[in-house]
Amino acid sequence: MSRSPVIVSLALMLLTAACNQPEEGTTIAINADGGAMTGGIDGRTGALKVDIPGFKGELALPRMTLNADNFDMNGVHLYPGSSIQGMNIQGGDGKGNEGVRLSFTSPATPQVVRDWFVARMEKTGFTVAADGNSLRGTTDDKKAFTLDLAPEGADKARGTLVVGG
Repeated sequence: MSRSPVIVSLALMLLTAACNQPEEGTTIAINADGGAMTGGIDGRTGALKVDIPGFKGELALPRMTLNADNFDMNGVHLYPGSSIQGMNIQGGDGKGNEGVRLSFTSPATPQVVRDWFVARMEKTGFTVAADGNSLRGTTDDKKAFTLDLAPEGADKARGTLVVGG
């Protein structure tokens, strides 16, 4: 993954969600080019930090919250009404270790969220195997993924989705 797509992706997410100023926003961490580029957004403060060869800086931005509509995994969004708490993006290191780790909450039980994902993933060409409240499989472009869901209260779920290495 080159630096430009990572920076462009981050900028698009900021433009999409910067007008939203919640109590606590989404935390995003980015590592690319085998660790040569790092950056991120602190969900509590809105601080954008960038540390790339030749430039290091910090900007104060409004806090933002990403939700189900801001995430798309090959045509599959998060369960409706979900909020993203954190996103860690790992760029290519030349060893196939690029990937995304996403933590989120959904306004439904883990079983409802799991079944919702299974239906959409299978329709989009993913291979999916359920194991309790977890899913394992590959995306339509053959990237491995895991989705682990746990109850959070009586009618909510907390999930972690990992795509790639």
